Amino acid sequence: MEIELLHRPGNTAAKITLKQGEVCTTESGAMIAMSGNMDITTSTHKKGSGGILKALKRMVAGESLFLNHFEPKNGNGELWLGTSLAGDMTTLTLDSESLIVQGSSFLACEEGIDIDLGWQGFKSILSGESVFWVNLKGSGKIVLSSFGAIYPVEVDGDYIVDTGHIVAFNETLNFSITKAGSSWLHSMIGGEGLVCKFSGKGTVWCQSHNPVSFGKALSSGLRPRSV
Repeated sequence: MEIELLHRPGNTAAKITLKQGEVCTTESGAMIAMSGNMDITTSTHKKGSGGILKALKRMVAGESLFLNHFEPKNGNGELWLGTSLAGDMTTLTLDSESLIVQGSSFLACEEGIDIDLGWQGFKSILSGESVFWVNLKGSGKIVLSSFGAIYPVEVDGDYIVDTGHIVAFNETLNFSITKAGSSWLHSMIGGEGLVCKFSGKGTVWCQSHNPVSFGKALSSGLRPRSV
């Protein structure tokens, strides 16, 4: 599977080229366009398998119930993918490892990647963000999306990130929810509130915009519909 990211960073689209026999699994509704020889199957987990429990867990994480699997017939095929929010994308390659991804940032992966959820307990409830994280495990290429620009932060020790700006992080990192300032009062009046404190060694991928904050800012300027 070959991946080319175009029109970065504000309006990124992914152009994916598949050889005959290769399969690309994507989030439901991500397709922009595709070649005429592309075959599509839809399931709740991997191609040819069910997994309704995993599908329901994905819904809790902010993902859709179904996944689409694209496979070209009679030669190579081409697939274009996009997202609902304007922003960037990045490609990563897993080698028998795991990546924890914020619920709405998964876009696509190769067939060798297993899509599951990692329970993060009450820490995520306290953060006001998703209770579940998408857990990508296995070997192969993946495509992640962000709202705004996406960039990696290398952690070696402790690092603090606002919960709404997390795209993904290595499973080698531990994290806890804590206050942003020196006191709860300073954290709240400063507008930061709760943040995620990572510890250990690994990478956190961040996004420049916060979808929740954007939604609040947008809705506050909308007038009620007149009858």
